[in-house]
Amino acid sequence: MADHPRAPIALLTSQVHRLHKNINTRLQPTSDADITSVELEAIGDELHAMATRLFPICRSVTGDGVRETLQIMQESIPLDIVEVPTGTEVFDWVVPHEWNIRDAYVKNSAGKRVIDFRQSNLHLVNGSQPVQQSLTWGELKKKIHSIQSQPERIPFITCFHKDDWGFCISQTRYEELEALGEQTYEVVIDSVIKEGSLTYGEYYLPGESSEEILFSAHICHPSLANDNLSGICIAILLANRLMQLPRRRYSYRFLFAPATIGAITWLAQNHNKLDQIKHGLVLSLLGDSGHSTYKRSRSGDAEIDQIVEHVLKTSGEPFSIRNFTPYGYDERQFCSPGINLSMGCLMRTPDSEFAEYHTSGDNLEFIEPAFLADSFNKCHRIIEIIENDYSFINLRPMGEPRLGKHGLYESLPADTDQKQFQQAVQWVLNLSDGDHSLFDIAVRSQMDFSVLLKSTCALVNCGLIAQQ
Repeated sequence: MADHPRAPIALLTSQVHRLHKNINTRLQPTSDADITSVELEAIGDELHAMATRLFPICRSVTGDGVRETLQIMQESIPLDIVEVPTGTEVFDWVVPHEWNIRDAYVKNSAGKRVIDFRQSNLHLVNGSQPVQQSLTWGELKKKIHSIQSQPERIPFITCFHKDDWGFCISQTRYEELEALGEQTYEVVIDSVIKEGSLTYGEYYLPGESSEEILFSAHICHPSLANDNLSGICIAILLANRLMQLPRRRYSYRFLFAPATIGAITWLAQNHNKLDQIKHGLVLSLLGDSGHSTYKRSRSGDAEIDQIVEHVLKTSGEPFSIRNFTPYGYDERQFCSPGINLSMGCLMRTPDSEFAEYHTSGDNLEFIEPAFLADSFNKCHRIIEIIENDYSFINLRPMGEPRLGKHGLYESLPADTDQKQFQQAVQWVLNLSDGDHSLFDIAVRSQMDFSVLLKSTCALVNCGLIAQQ
């Protein structure tokens, strides 16, 4: 795919817009059958263009890289950007000093940069202290990180919680410098560590209910495409589409914060809002070729766990379900015992389980438009269930209604499998007793929610069922 270095972050075709404008206007289905391959391709290309635009920025736990990223995101959604001052106590933590980087390099005696931050921001250990000194190779190599098992890749290393510095290079480059012997190098890290603030962005979309659905994506990694840009871009597009809905059953909140300390800071600053959060998802690692993976919430059987598992089971594709563990991404903060939100994590290949993880291999070639689009589509189907999970009453409960008499066969939606649709109609009619929601019927019947939603719309239009 061609690069789009200045592509606007929200340029969607009218076809793509159609996918979300009617997620729920009192039961208007948007099923997989409605999404053509052309539309999925447009979604994938748009997501990849967003990632391409954001990829060069050197993000960290604090600093201008996060601000620049959030400001670009504001072109698509009206984010509130929040600054929390250094030294603010947030539960057991304290907001750290702000770190910014202007340049970093290692020069040989001829004045040539042999390690150059400008070539890749992964070349610098993220959070490095300022340095300006001359070192021999024997001294310098103690501060250099590489991966022997992946000789062409640059590792991503941080030193947020200690006063330190360092450089990262490929093992091949390390061996080249080693072969030159004991030379003297000029080492410069033009960084600034000062009293400042931690920055996060959030976007709140009010709905008919004050109950909230929370989507969270971490925003602190420099030039790693799968490990944070994929989640950021999918969350941006979900928020953009939800923003354009004529009505929303629930309220939605999108949080873009640095991992760990950012989520903890937001939780500490918004503790009075947590009772409104019904459930939600952490979004990360959504652009690689691995199959979808879902990590359950702390309770393991929350409504969001059941909804995501249904979407994956009915996708027709391989998937994995994992139980909650107290490590990983920010689900561990949202699911900490004093918070205990119903939050799971949706991803493809889990962290640390692909060779490119936290290396320069996690680049724009590693994420693919088709897999980004597939992950977006699954998030879209999750929202479709959340927004349309109503209960209904059968208005002709004495035996099975004569469907032809009510013109139901003639009103089948386009591209509908007649046998599957008829089975869905029968399930909805039988369990529309006020005690079963549409999602309950999906679980009981093991049918795709989208198919049941289509049949429900048809039954409502025929006057055979009514919303409770």
